[in-house]
Amino acid sequence: MKNKISFKNDYSEGCHPQILDALIKYNLSQQDGYGEDQYSLKAKELILNKLNSKTSKVYFVSGGTQANMLVISSALRPHESVISAQTGHIFANETGAIESTGHKVNSVNTPNGKLSPSHIQKVIDEHPLQPHQLKQKMVFISNSTEIGTIYSKKELEDLSAFCKSNDLYLYLDGARLAQGLTSENSDITLEDISKLTDVFYIGGTKNGALIGEAIVINNPELQKYFEYYIKQKGAMLAKGRLLGIQFLELFKGNLYFDLAKHANQQAMLIKKAFTNIGCLYMSETFTNQIFPILNNLQIDSLSKDFDFYVWKKIDENNSAIRVITSWATKDKDVDIFINAIKKLS
Repeated sequence: MKNKISFKNDYSEGCHPQILDALIKYNLSQQDGYGEDQYSLKAKELILNKLNSKTSKVYFVSGGTQANMLVISSALRPHESVISAQTGHIFANETGAIESTGHKVNSVNTPNGKLSPSHIQKVIDEHPLQPHQLKQKMVFISNSTEIGTIYSKKELEDLSAFCKSNDLYLYLDGARLAQGLTSENSDITLEDISKLTDVFYIGGTKNGALIGEAIVINNPELQKYFEYYIKQKGAMLAKGRLLGIQFLELFKGNLYFDLAKHANQQAMLIKKAFTNIGCLYMSETFTNQIFPILNNLQIDSLSKDFDFYVWKKIDENNSAIRVITSWATKDKDVDIFINAIKKLS
């Protein structure tokens, strides 16, 4: 079977060599368990320094779905729900994980994957406060979104202000946070996100780590007893050092952002090639995910040598594909792909 060059996702590779070296280097060091090791404690300190926050708290878990389920189920009371775009990961790609904890996801159809105050207000208006209706208590957003778009600082500020005035928690899924922050047209920083959200997470799995996400809770109200939820849901690793070491390596320098910047730059080279042959896009993105619209013959041609997802059927003859690059995407693979794209015109 022919090996294809893959642009299907940004977690096909293991981890950045610097992380692997550190895991080997510290392997025989005896450390306290359950995240009380020196590596985890130092990594949390580094993250909080970058956030410029003395009141936030950091918690390491192994995956994004796990992070979402922990945060949402711990924050909401039994009669409360969370609002998400229809493309949001908790609504579209987590097998009802949130619903399995007893909380409904109120979905909103939005063309660019982003929520605005008007979207949220519409959901609230459809659920008048009475004991026969669920009470909306949290807004779930992603940056970058599941279709590669990003929020501007103004958009995030508006959402934050709206949520505060309507007694709603604002939660940001950061599976691809680094890619969003290092996008060429992003004006948001980690510090901004810490100030404007109640809780968010810093994704490692999709940016150079073997596994791992760092949940950051900014709202002290949500910090209380959170460790109990982590343990109860089976998310507290005895060998917490495995997560701590990875985030220590990602944040002791600029590695976390450098890896994402590389992924974005590789994607933009590919995007330029698709644009040059006249492609339109399902969504306008400047991160490591691009969604060019191709006809069936073009898709079949590229599929011979490359792996990617056919993301959305546009009509009988055309579909949007998802091409995604990673921290490890090689220049030579991008060059080969670009040459194949040129032949489609």
